[in-house]
Amino acid sequence: MTIAAFTLARGKSLQHQVSEAEWKARVDLAAAHRALSHYGVDDLTYNHLSVRVPDEPDKMLIKPFDFMFEEVTASSLQKYCLDGAPGQDNLPKLKGGGLVIHAGILKAREDINVVFHTHTPAAMGVSSHKDGLLPLTQHSMRFFERIRYHDFGGFEFDPSMRDPLLKDLGDDGWWMLLRNHGALVCGKTIKETFTVHHMLEMSCQGQVAALSAGDGNFVMPPRAVCEHARDQIENTPHSAGAKDWGAVLRLCERMDPSFKE
Repeated sequence: MTIAAFTLARGKSLQHQVSEAEWKARVDLAAAHRALSHYGVDDLTYNHLSVRVPDEPDKMLIKPFDFMFEEVTASSLQKYCLDGAPGQDNLPKLKGGGLVIHAGILKAREDINVVFHTHTPAAMGVSSHKDGLLPLTQHSMRFFERIRYHDFGGFEFDPSMRDPLLKDLGDDGWWMLLRNHGALVCGKTIKETFTVHHMLEMSCQGQVAALSAGDGNFVMPPRAVCEHARDQIENTPHSAGAKDWGAVLRLCERMDPSFKE
């Protein structure tokens, strides 16, 4: 059975049952899942990506909790209210990381529309390093003195864990390493969030590779250079993902166009 047949067997296409804006968000979020799976950014069924519904700001879209990234289609994404109540028929109440992390952030921060939470070996490794993310590669310069940290306090089974997470993200934080856990990347658009997440993952992979040579055997650029490189990226228009997202969609089309179904 193809991915499209499998997912659609659990529910018919929603393309003509939702607004045009919501359908575009569904297609883009499904593409993000497929592309991350292609790049090895998945962890069985445990990673999640979410987006605020464009014309229903008190609701979000998130994959079914028993789906792997490569299975996600536009129609298989599930709609939830930000308080965890189902936003469409025949859904269980939202719980766990979907409620604590995704709904929690989208409810608390109206300026955030997209949340990516992943745990790759590289991100888990860097999040567990006492110095966190170091400015060792050009990719990591984007995050120089911009990334936040949240100490591990257990699994997100308990809604009481939401407030400490939000406190560490703050009113103006967008990217955070969850200590001993993984990465959290927030954004205004899916294309921006995908691109920044890619940069963070590359930064973590680069750091793990550099540190494998042993402490003291790597070159750390001067602080002024790190600040300059960061400012260059922040002032570059295509840093919001416009240049890369079209290529990501073409990749998904070549791999399996069923993500649009």
